Amino acid sequence: MPGSRLAPTVKDEGGKHIRGKLDKSNPASCVACHGNRPHPLKDAKLNDHASKIACETCHIPAFARGGLATKMSWDWSTAGRMNEQGKPFQKKDEHGHVIYDSKKGDFVLAENVTPEYVWFNGTVQYTLISDKIDPNKVVQINRYLGSPDDGKSVIYPVKRFRGKQPYDAGNNTLVTPHTAGPDDAAYWNTFNWPKAIAAGMATTGAPFSGKIGFVSTEMSWPINHMVAPKEKALACADCHSDHGRLQKIAGIYMPGRDANPYLNFLGWAAALLTFLGVLIHGALRIYLNRKGN
Repeated sequence: MPGSRLAPTVKDEGGKHIRGKLDKSNPASCVACHGNRPHPLKDAKLNDHASKIACETCHIPAFARGGLATKMSWDWSTAGRMNEQGKPFQKKDEHGHVIYDSKKGDFVLAENVTPEYVWFNGTVQYTLISDKIDPNKVVQINRYLGSPDDGKSVIYPVKRFRGKQPYDAGNNTLVTPHTAGPDDAAYWNTFNWPKAIAAGMATTGAPFSGKIGFVSTEMSWPINHMVAPKEKALACADCHSDHGRLQKIAGIYMPGRDANPYLNFLGWAAALLTFLGVLIHGALRIYLNRKGN
């Protein structure tokens, strides 16, 4: 199947693609089937939005809909706890979702989640095992690149998956722990982080200082599935308002969200002067009429 979640096509200028023909582009996009101007004439203004806004932004108003929860956070630092019998255990919420697992730590789940929005040009930059990290800051596992000025980016919906995971506190690098397997180095067998991380790093060939800490991390995932019926797509006011969905998106002027104080002053001044002019004109007509002129 064509398409890549690692380097997706976010701004498809080619219009509809013909299946079965030699096509060197990546046709896995909404535009590849629906074209660049999919809305009917009565909604033609919506087609103008497509130059700066991904189709998914309006047509996937929320993800994890229909009673199916999604993991939003994963805390590995709490893994390894045992029950009163000294055995691994799981804890579930009222819906039957696992929210704690001795093997994996704590989870936070959610339903009907509103995506976050970023400028995205299709290029994703990843934090590698060799990259130095700052453990005092949230480490971005990946970064969606883009800007309002590069001519390649659109406003794109993402899921922010947050977590806490082990890292090499001596080298300030992420680690690859050995979690599963029949040997005693696998974390899920012995719940021994030093041994599991040492085994995993030895496999990857990366250095390991032996010092372990836990760092907060964040990863962005593209939102492409769960397209809603067109009647449930976002409406104008969902974005064009003071606290709309795109309130954090910079680099564009959005009516209903943005305002110029000087322009506002001129507009209200003109309205007030017009109102005063109407009052004065009306008063003069009444006065002159009473005088018989």
